[in-house]
Amino acid sequence: MDTVGWWSLVRFAHVAGAALWVGGQLALSLVILPLARHLLAPEVRDRFTAAAGRRFGMLTGAVFLPVQLATGGAMAWHRGVTWASLADPGYGRTLATKLALFVVVMLAAAGHGIAHAKGRADLARALAVVSLVGSLGVVLLATALPAT
Repeated sequence: MDTVGWWSLVRFAHVAGAALWVGGQLALSLVILPLARHLLAPEVRDRFTAAAGRRFGMLTGAVFLPVQLATGGAMAWHRGVTWASLADPGYGRTLATKLALFVVVMLAAAGHGIAHAKGRADLARALAVVSLVGSLGVVLLATALPAT
């Protein structure tokens, strides 16, 4: 595989991982959880939603996050990004904003899991919304970055 093909594959893995993460959040929030609330008895619904959340969280930690960090780091290296260049107007600042928002999203997602485990449903729901909206923001910022 030539260099261009390799970097296309790296970028594809990065974009596909982001699509899986955001798409999974949207599917859970807009399709699966509302149907579970409507169709399942409370004791079954609570077990189902907790299991679905745990599985999504495990996939995030085991697959999504490592793929995003590895491919994102590789693309930044390939482009010659340095810590100092993150302050540069244009690409640098856009990438820095994307990275900062990504950290906020991951913290909100982790907080959601902790709040849900502790039975703090309102806080868990608020953090889920922050994570989802932030994830959409990360994708929006990503579209402003040129291909590497």
